[in-house]
Amino acid sequence: MPIDAAGICKNAHVAESKRASADDLLILLAVGRSGRFVSAADELGLNHTTISRRIAALEESVGGRLLVRSAAGWELTDLGREALAAAETVESAMRSLAGPRGDRSLEGVVRMSATDGFSAYIAAPAAAAVRRRHPLVSVEIVAATRRVTQQRSGLDVEVVVGEPQVHRAEATRLGDYCLGLYGSREYLAAHGAPTTRAGLADHALVYFIDSMLQVDDLDLARTFAPAMRESVTSTNVFVHVEATRAAAGLGLLPCFMADRHDDLIRVLPDDVALLLSYWLVARAETLRRPEVAALVDAIRARMDDQRGVLLGAARATG
Repeated sequence: MPIDAAGICKNAHVAESKRASADDLLILLAVGRSGRFVSAADELGLNHTTISRRIAALEESVGGRLLVRSAAGWELTDLGREALAAAETVESAMRSLAGPRGDRSLEGVVRMSATDGFSAYIAAPAAAAVRRRHPLVSVEIVAATRRVTQQRSGLDVEVVVGEPQVHRAEATRLGDYCLGLYGSREYLAAHGAPTTRAGLADHALVYFIDSMLQVDDLDLARTFAPAMRESVTSTNVFVHVEATRAAAGLGLLPCFMADRHDDLIRVLPDDVALLLSYWLVARAETLRRPEVAALVDAIRARMDDQRGVLLGAARATG
């Protein structure tokens, strides 16, 4: 049954219809965005039992199920999505009490995950930009190189490498970045720089641990140099950079990370230039949260500002 913007359940067959509580709608909003009672309880400063009880009361008010359990947590039903829209209206009305739109400061926690390099050079500056404008917003960044989880686990935003397959979420391409092959000045002086792809067989490779690499688009090393033996391998790209700088071998590195170091020299730039893409994944209801939207906008702005650096066409300046 429909719920209007004030959150009132209308039932033509009931003489005294119940009015859905605005507080309960806001609790549904927290559960709908996180997918978990525990996460909603932490956000709202309530306990799990209270969350469960208030959701049950709201379902009684509207006369139907709002949430169903799935492998990814609690999912909204059709009626739940309708109620969530009403809850967003309540939230917006409450925010408007803080003052004119241009003067309002956002508040809340935004949790995201992204690869190591993206976290450090894109997400962190974007989060700082949001904080300068909205000091009451805090951003939690989980650095991990993996496939999209499709498990909410308290995350609002995920950034992954390569186009993901998602369910009940939106995937948006943020932009491209380039990987190149680099050696330190010390290493190249001792071993010489390869002049052809065939010459790479004489060098060791610094890259991801093959057996632990979860991202198909990053499983690229053997496509251009199948004969290269492994040197130092790691799940962390910062280890790749530092091992390459320490003359462990030739590193297949993101240009936007390697080009920051004057002691790293790119080799075979015309033959080894691997273009990958970053994708942002989030639920539609999560993207409507003003603090999440502010972070996503800041990430997009940072991506635009660093476009040349990401593609290896310009040196990083900050």
